[in-house]
Amino acid sequence: MKKLLLLVLISGISQVSLAQYKPLELGSSLKFTIKNLGFDVGGSFSGFEGTIDFDPQNLSNSKFDVTINAATINTDNSLRDEHLKGGNYFDVKNSPHIKIASTKITPAGKGAYQFNGSLTIKGKSKPISFPFTAVLSADVYAFKGSFKMKRKDFGVGGTSTVSDELEVSINVIAKK
Repeated sequence: MKKLLLLVLISGISQVSLAQYKPLELGSSLKFTIKNLGFDVGGSFSGFEGTIDFDPQNLSNSKFDVTINAATINTDNSLRDEHLKGGNYFDVKNSPHIKIASTKITPAGKGAYQFNGSLTIKGKSKPISFPFTAVLSADVYAFKGSFKMKRKDFGVGGTSTVSDELEVSINVIAKK
């Protein structure tokens, strides 16, 4: 019984000491590049919210739970942006957030990690895995990673002229 109580206390202490960070709007971005009629088209999202529990010494308890405001899409073309907010694309009226949440963080080298979790767009969640880096400066972390995804997996864009695959780059600045 004493061993069980000690294990529970130690487990509680390790979870309490895990540093919790909040994504900052300034400096954080989710950028994407996709081909449309053979040309690269880029865009970005902002509006980061959520929590990041991260400790490189305690990765088993580290987790990311972050949402991005889908209505912040910006492709430097206001007409296209309004079109992308509609039901055939991001449907921001019914699905206002894009969510990324981890299930497991593992080491991948000095300052490098592997994110395993899910990406949710338009209410559809799919598993996702990608490498990222984490750099600490004072009490601020800079998390950077990138991955490829298929838009049709999330019902985005239907049979439009844009390619199915796109490249996504995430840069999150987070502070205690």
